[in-house]
Amino acid sequence: MIEPRNGRGIQNPRLKGLVFLGLCALPAVGSTLLGLRGISLIPLAAYAIVSLLAFFLYWNDKRKARTDRWRTPENILHAVELAGGWPGALLAQQAFRHKTRKVSYQLVFWIIVLLHQVFWIDQLFLGTGLFSLF
Repeated sequence: MIEPRNGRGIQNPRLKGLVFLGLCALPAVGSTLLGLRGISLIPLAAYAIVSLLAFFLYWNDKRKARTDRWRTPENILHAVELAGGWPGALLAQQAFRHKTRKVSYQLVFWIIVLLHQVFWIDQLFLGTGLFSLF
């Protein structure tokens, strides 16, 4: 378990772990199927690489917040989440207790997660091409 500075650890880790796995299921299955079908490995790689980037950005921003230095702009964090880094961002939010209480930030974050879920529901089950413009 990752211990934040106050030593309390992640609260309800099992429940949060199950929610995390549930949220990652559609993107993981969809991305893997695209790779297995020979269409593209880019979504699978992007989720992994951009999630690592998001995790690092959150860690760095939290570190800078503690030392009262220049911070990473929220629009950069949201752009990385939108690009596929939301799983890493979600893990970092819990591990570092960062950006978890700011309601306006969390609203945008969860809209981004919802957009990814809707995209994969469309791709895997509906096939309506709602996101064909992207």
